[in-house]
Formats: sequence, structure tokens, C-alpha cells
Amino acid sequence: MRIEKADVVIPLNGRDAGKRFLVVGTEDEYSLLADGKGRRVEKPKRKKNKHVKVESSIAGPVADKLIEGEKITNSEIRRALINVTHGEQGGM
Repeated sequence: MRIEKADVVIPLNGRDAGKRFLVVGTEDEYSLLADGKGRRVEKPKRKKNKHVKVESSIAGPVADKLIEGEKITNSEIRRALINVTHGEQGGM
């Protein structure tokens, strides 16, 4: 499965294993991950695609901003991840 911006992923190993992250960018075989708290959008975690599992994709304003290349805030990322965790779709 191809990993794209606005996907929610779970790292399979390392310190962050089991936590949810939002893909804020991609570089070849790497994904740039942020959760808006420990890993902020200003300094995302660079993780190999084979070391993450795609959980879902988000829809809504946050996904639209990411795909269009607009700036997003850490609070928007946190809100989007909370919505996915609670079974809702959408960024805000």
C-alpha cells in the first residue's frame, strides 16, 4: 500500500511504536510523521515506509491543507488524530 500525505500511520518499531501519527510529507521511501505534541510539524519524524502500518486516511480541512501544500498547525494535527481515534472522520 502506498503511503501518502494525510494518512494516519502507526510505527511498527522504535520508541514511537504503537502511537498514531499523521503523514505530513513523503520523501522516496520515507514518510514524515507528526503527532502535534512530541513530534511537531516543524520537525517531523522521518521513518521508512516499511516500518509503518497505514491505519486510515483523514478527510476534511486538514487533509485538504496537506494535499494542497498549505501550512497546518500542531493543534490541527492533534485534533485530526483525536477524531480518528474516536472513530470520526474529518479534520475539525
